[in-house]
Amino acid sequence: MKAGQRLMGTKGENGVTRRRVFYIPGYDPIPPRRYRELYRKESAKQAAISDYSITIAPKSGPRFGWSVDGGIEGGKTRAEIDVLVWSDIVKDSMEAGILRTYAILARTAWTYLSTGALFRQMRLRKGPVIAALYPVAMLTGQAILAVVVFALIFALGRGQGPLWAAVAGGAGALAAYGLLLWFKKMDGKFFAYYLMHDYGFSARWRGADPPALTARMAEFRADIAQAVTEDWDEVLVIGHSSGAHLGISVMADLIRAGEVPEGGPALSFLTLGQVVPMVSFLPEAKVLRRDLAYLSATDRLFWVDVTAPGDGCAFALCDPAGVTGVAPEGQTGPLILSAAFTQTLKPETWKRLRWRFFRLHFQYLCAFDNPAAYDYFKVTAGPKTLAARFADVAPSPSRITAPVGRYREVAP
Repeated sequence: MKAGQRLMGTKGENGVTRRRVFYIPGYDPIPPRRYRELYRKESAKQAAISDYSITIAPKSGPRFGWSVDGGIEGGKTRAEIDVLVWSDIVKDSMEAGILRTYAILARTAWTYLSTGALFRQMRLRKGPVIAALYPVAMLTGQAILAVVVFALIFALGRGQGPLWAAVAGGAGALAAYGLLLWFKKMDGKFFAYYLMHDYGFSARWRGADPPALTARMAEFRADIAQAVTEDWDEVLVIGHSSGAHLGISVMADLIRAGEVPEGGPALSFLTLGQVVPMVSFLPEAKVLRRDLAYLSATDRLFWVDVTAPGDGCAFALCDPAGVTGVAPEGQTGPLILSAAFTQTLKPETWKRLRWRFFRLHFQYLCAFDNPAAYDYFKVTAGPKTLAARFADVAPSPSRITAPVGRYREVAP
């Protein structure tokens, strides 16, 4: 593995004073303001822990974002951060009612079971597979409970004659449906509907790019293509969770189209908490597999992938190209690193967060009590490019690179 040995661009080689950052969220219906507030709150915590300075301010422009001034490692930097928004597409995909959600459950379960993707993913990490099975179990349990409520009410009236049986049947049906409505209303606590729509979003097209995202990804690419022609020292693209595999295709298209100029800003790619095998193991993920193979062999950018075994929602330390089975000869990336939550968080912090799975899935964007090589705020607001920061960092010895995915066909 030669990850970390190549660097595209020259402007940032002697240090970064101006950086453009593009952040691609995962499957998240919440408006992008949440990411600004998270950055504001957590950067202040990390600055206090690590003894550096970070201030943020609003920024102008067509996309939502913010400006960051950093005083880190003896350098002064200004970063402009943009969130590449697709929360509206997520919201539209989550508009399904109760019955349609159960239809999505059946279709998604059949897709992952019939293709063998689920069983192969279990050979990598059980955590994200359990996370995928959770909404199936929860929604099935809710349906069973609704049937039990109906049966109990109906049983009370059935022995009182036909009229009472009909009344009890109607009352039982209303009670059962009301219970299902209550569960849906309370999904902010259960996350069953949210996760079901998340997994169903990609499964519907068996790994192919959802049509609603194709145009949006082209817009993301156009924004990044413009930035690499401007006077920045580094252009950094960050993909979190399912935003990672979107970023892989966006960056591959960008470079393949010849839109990265020689001598331009250093081009960097950071993936966090990636769930790439949830998509790349599906039969129609031919474009993603092509882009994985291409991006993991290019010398036109520097790619770091950060996950943590403590994150049950990510395929921790899995080389996305390697485990999919499309890693090429002469692979240059990504550099696989562990955020090592049990070491970078204090024992009391780890104890508090250990079972808060969604919070841990966002820990990559948050402050660490004992930061190691990876520090989100040094990466986004510090004076070093991604390549310079991780030039002497060895990949995790626990990384998983053996091919597991069944489907290897790639798009032309």
